[in-house]
Amino acid sequence: MEGRNQSQRILNAAYKCISTKGYANVSLRDIAEEAGVVLSQLHYYFGSKEGLFTEVIKMMIDKYLKEINEALSMGETAKDKMLSLVNFFKDLLKNNPGLFKLLYDFTGLAMWSSSFNSLLKDLFNDLSKMIEEKILSNSALGENFRNYSPRAVARMILGAMFGTGIQVILDSNENEILDALNAIQIIFE
Repeated sequence: MEGRNQSQRILNAAYKCISTKGYANVSLRDIAEEAGVVLSQLHYYFGSKEGLFTEVIKMMIDKYLKEINEALSMGETAKDKMLSLVNFFKDLLKNNPGLFKLLYDFTGLAMWSSSFNSLLKDLFNDLSKMIEEKILSNSALGENFRNYSPRAVARMILGAMFGTGIQVILDSNENEILDALNAIQIIFE
């Protein structure tokens, strides 16, 4: 039980450090200090920096999928569910931008690391599938989107939301950018 608590404390510390400082600015020593453990404990529980960060990515993915699934379960109609998803993203960007920063940081790393690539690719596939199944499968898309598969539209929605999220993080004083998420409703017109 002690080992489980210690490894979880290390994971939580790594998550906190990376989401506030970024991957490139965090050392294993920073994480050990934040967790209140000696550096060798990180290697004992996770083997390497990549092993630790892989577990942090898995933790982040579980959090994202759970919260987005809950958001997509609200509302009756496709428009209601889309609005719930938009509100979830807006709330996350306002109140927990560290989670978005963590996702973007790891997405950048996934371009160069096959183990990170596989995890992030699966996350984006799972998110697209959720949007497709919970919003698009039983809805009438607007005139301009009828020639596209629900999977293609789901990927477009996800890309638009994450792209807008990057803009919000880069310029958090520009409220108009955050309001741009509301424009995603156009797919139903």
